[in-house]
Amino acid sequence: MTAATGTARNYRDSRYRAFVDNENGAIAVEYALVAAPFLALLVGIIQTFLVFFAGQQLESVVNKTSRLILTGQAQDQNMSQSTFAQKLCANVVVLFNCNGFMIDIQTYNSVSSADTAAPTLTFNAQGQVTNTWQYNPGTQGQFVVVRVMYQWPVVLGPLGFNLSTLSNGDRLLMATAVFKNEPYQ
Repeated sequence: MTAATGTARNYRDSRYRAFVDNENGAIAVEYALVAAPFLALLVGIIQTFLVFFAGQQLESVVNKTSRLILTGQAQDQNMSQSTFAQKLCANVVVLFNCNGFMIDIQTYNSVSSADTAAPTLTFNAQGQVTNTWQYNPGTQGQFVVVRVMYQWPVVLGPLGFNLSTLSNGDRLLMATAVFKNEPYQ
């Protein structure tokens, strides 16, 4: 082997070793591998938090507004369903569009016959809910079920994370209050 070929071989070997040992782009590659799952997890956590927070706020608002029926104020004032909806909206902070509330108030003679399940929503061709809701605040001593529903928009997250429960891609939030009307006269 001549000195010239030995030097060329050493030069190639040192270039190969330098290429293999070079770590200039390693951080960028590692970040690219970790960033996608991290962002997916972050989006999932935020979306889950918002759904649970909105559900809790809806529960609080329904409990607070249902006291109008429980104590007989709604009955004494001949409150209509739209007036009750306005009172409900007055208790909402910021998360909801008041036009999206679906309010169903029914009375029963016993707790065992009360329907507290989530209703099956029916949609028209434009995607609007076509169910009809009752408004019957009842009289003294009757059992009342107040159900307030809201279609919460859900953004599909990466990696297939999906919180929707409705066919239109939204999640149905529902708060229910069950109580026996107080003697209010």
